[in-house]
Amino acid sequence: MKAKILLVEDDVYLREGLCELLLKEGYEPVSACNCKEGRKLFTEDSFDLIILDVMLPDGNGLDLCSFIRSTGADTPILFLTACDEEFQIVRGLDAGADDYVTKPFRLLELLSRIRALLRRKTATTTYQFGDIIVDISNMTVKKDGETLFLTPTEFQILSALVQNNGVIVTRASLLQRIWDSDGNFIDDNTLSVHISRLRDKIGANHIATIRGTGYRWEE
Repeated sequence: MKAKILLVEDDVYLREGLCELLLKEGYEPVSACNCKEGRKLFTEDSFDLIILDVMLPDGNGLDLCSFIRSTGADTPILFLTACDEEFQIVRGLDAGADDYVTKPFRLLELLSRIRALLRRKTATTTYQFGDIIVDISNMTVKKDGETLFLTPTEFQILSALVQNNGVIVTRASLLQRIWDSDGNFIDDNTLSVHISRLRDKIGANHIATIRGTGYRWEE
């Protein structure tokens, strides 16, 4: 079954070009030229992936992204942005986006990001990366066949990273979803400590730091 992708982009040439590319790659693109039309299409249909431009004629993709997340939808969202300033990228990810591509972008890079997000959407409870096996349902981690001891908080962080393999997970989103074993909120400094301990246990090469933004799991 073809993956259905909603594309919200006001540049007519880019929109038509991307739709043509997605069709050639075996996807089913549905396009909109502004926030209003994009919101309407989203509420009337279901999609496997949503691609949003940041700047749109009647608003911006950040607000549309926030609206989508407010409905409870966990559809992967990819931002297209002409602005490579760090704060814009962080704003997009904090609004609920899963990843971003900065214009002008290479088509192969965009397709790679799309495939990564669609893979992440596929339901699974067990992830294997070389000699590391993470079983989400049983909350176990094995390395070289041996079970590793992870604290509940470390496992929450690891789960978020592996379930978003290859995609940036912001510090803000991690802080929103993790709590320590006593139910206490984890602050930013404590998160850094947990990340450091997790790297010691599973290997530092698997968790890349994206400066000023967050972390990304690396196979």
